[in-house]
Amino acid sequence: AALSKTTTNGRASVPASVSASLPASVSASVSAAEPRLAPATLRLQSGDLFAATSFGAPLSPSLPVTGEVVFTTSIVGYPESMTDPSYRGQILVFTQPLVGNYGVPPPSRDEFGLLKHFESSNIQVKGIIVNDYATHYSHWNAIESLGQWCARQGIPALSGVDTRAIVTLLRSRGSTLGEICVSGNASPPAPTSGTILPGLDDPTTQNLVAQVSCSAKTVYNQGASLKIALIDCGVKQNIIRCLAKRGAEVTVVPWDYNILADGEDAYDGVFISNGPGNPAKCQATVRNLSALMDHQRATGKIVPIFGICMGHQLLGLAAGFKSFKLPFGNRGHNQPAINLLDGSCVITSQNHGFALDDSPHAIPTGWAPYFRNANDGTNEGIRHVSLPYSSVQFHPEAMGGPWDTEFLFESFLADVRSFK
Repeated sequence: AALSKTTTNGRASVPASVSASLPASVSASVSAAEPRLAPATLRLQSGDLFAATSFGAPLSPSLPVTGEVVFTTSIVGYPESMTDPSYRGQILVFTQPLVGNYGVPPPSRDEFGLLKHFESSNIQVKGIIVNDYATHYSHWNAIESLGQWCARQGIPALSGVDTRAIVTLLRSRGSTLGEICVSGNASPPAPTSGTILPGLDDPTTQNLVAQVSCSAKTVYNQGASLKIALIDCGVKQNIIRCLAKRGAEVTVVPWDYNILADGEDAYDGVFISNGPGNPAKCQATVRNLSALMDHQRATGKIVPIFGICMGHQLLGLAAGFKSFKLPFGNRGHNQPAINLLDGSCVITSQNHGFALDDSPHAIPTGWAPYFRNANDGTNEGIRHVSLPYSSVQFHPEAMGGPWDTEFLFESFLADVRSFK
C-alpha cells in the first residue's frame, strides 16, 4: 500500500476509499480533533501518587477509574495488547517509553471474518499509563491516533509518568490496585501522596471470564475437515485464525458450555482459550473439563485437548493441579520458556497473573510439567504422559510476535488428525 500523506497538524490523512468503509463511529473519530489534554493522577492503593497528563477519554473528577495496575514489557503491539481480553479489569503500564507513534489501524477483517489488527472489537484495559505519548503518529495503515481511539472508547490514558518508578514499585511490592483521576480544570486533582486508598474494586475477585466470553455459538471456516470446539474464556482473534488457516472448522462456545451436550462425536478436538482474572472463578469450566476427560477415559473415545493461558490453568485445575497468584505476573513479548522435553528455550508472549503449582508433591498422577519459565522458574506448560492433553501458559499465536511456538498449533492439529 502507498504511504499516507501527513497533514499540517502531524496526523496522517486517511484515503477516501478507506474512510468510506469505516463504521460511522470510527469515521467520526478519524475526523475529530485530538482529545483535550488535562491534568491527571495515578494513585496506587499504597498511597503512591503520580502526576500525569490525560490524553485519552475525559473523566468526571468524581468518577475515577480503578483497576489492578500491571505492566508489560512489550515494545510493539499496543493495539493488540489493549484489545486482548486477558487485560480485562487492569490498568496497563507500558515500559516502552514512547507509545502511540504508529497510530491505530482500521477495523479491517480477513477471509474468516476476523479482525486483522485487534484481538477483540473493543479496548479491554481499564486505562493505560505511558511515559511519552507520541502526539504525531505516522504509519501507512493508521486511521486515528492512540488518544482519539481511547477517547472514542471511553478509556483514560495518561502520559508524562515515570513508568520506571511504577514498575520498580510493582516488582518490589507486587501488583496492586490503583485509581486514575482526570481533572476537569487547570488545577491537578486533590488527592495527595501517602494516603492509602480504601475499598478499590479488585477485578481478581470477579468472574472476568464470564464478562468477556461469547453468549452463543459461532462457527468460523465452516465446512473444513477438522472440527474444533473452542471454549471462549476471552479468546483472541488470532487464536481462531491460527486454527482456521490450518484447516479447522472452529466452533466457539461460551466459557461454561458443556461440550458433551453436543455428543461425543461432534468434535475432533477441544481448545481452551486465554482469558482474564482468577481461574478459580471459573468452576463451571473446570467441572466440564473434568467430566469431559473422565468420559473419554471411560469410553475410550479420546479427543485431543489443548489450552492456552487461562485455558492452561483451567485444564490444570480440572486435572488436579492448584493455582496461585504471582507477585506481579508475566506480561510482555520476551519471556523465555524452556521445553522440558528437549531442553530448548523459546521466547514467548505472555499475559497472566496466576500460575499452576508444579512442585513435585503437587503434580497429579499421569501428568508432567511441559515448559518452565527461565526467569522465575514458574510452570509454563503441562502435558498428560499418555493421552493427547496438554496446555501452555504463554501465547503461541502472539500478534506482534514472537512466533517461536506457533508450531504448537500444528502439533495439536496433528494429534487431532491421528485420533480422528
